[in-house]
Amino acid sequence: MGRYSAAGPGFDLSSTFRNLCRSSPWKWTSLRFEYLERPGSGAAMVRAWLRRPGALRLETPDGQLLHSTTGINDSRDDLYISSTRRSWLLPAHLVTPVYDDAGLVRRRPEAAYGEPSFGNGRLAAALDPVELAGNAPVPLEFPDTNRVFLEQPREVDHEGRLAFETIVTPSRTYVPSDPSEPLAHPGRTLIRIDIGTGVCVASQSLDGDTAGKGHWLKILAVDEYMLDDLFLAESMNLTDVRRHISWDIGPAA
Repeated sequence: MGRYSAAGPGFDLSSTFRNLCRSSPWKWTSLRFEYLERPGSGAAMVRAWLRRPGALRLETPDGQLLHSTTGINDSRDDLYISSTRRSWLLPAHLVTPVYDDAGLVRRRPEAAYGEPSFGNGRLAAALDPVELAGNAPVPLEFPDTNRVFLEQPREVDHEGRLAFETIVTPSRTYVPSDPSEPLAHPGRTLIRIDIGTGVCVASQSLDGDTAGKGHWLKILAVDEYMLDDLFLAESMNLTDVRRHISWDIGPAA
């Protein structure tokens, strides 16, 4: 993706930042990353494999399994299908949003959103940070209804990848997906959004009692092929077709 800072006069980086925050569901299907809660004391980094729509595997740095999705292929019974409207919604990647000229999402359609999580909701919010922007732009005559107010974003390097960095302040309309673990804390919060994936790769509260709180995420790979076997509690001993299979053929008779 090109460098947005090179755009011509009138280019609105604030709108681009918000559109990027809406774009994650259409930018990737699988992600391998490292995730760390802030502050670091008492918190351990975890390694993660995530495949949308609902498969997640978490390990400690030394390879100890912390969490693995089960039931990723479970079907829903007739009662569930008939009794919930959400069951009829399509996954986000199967519906088409309204894009801006840069190919980012300006308006999100109704879909079955939601990222797998473990422990608290900040991880899920970081993977799809739409709570910082809302599903669509606010009316021009009501700019104070934006979810967060933000300083002019700038491009930075984050673990070898381009990201937008800005400082945000929540407005009266900000509603985090997990009220106990918001991306934007009261006062100012430093936010970084990865340009290639739309994932919030860093957050850090700068003010008040929550100063220092947030997260750090390092993206290791995007859209890798991931077998079902990776996300099951017990291996099905499936063959990884990417690997060469050697055949032991004995001597001719």
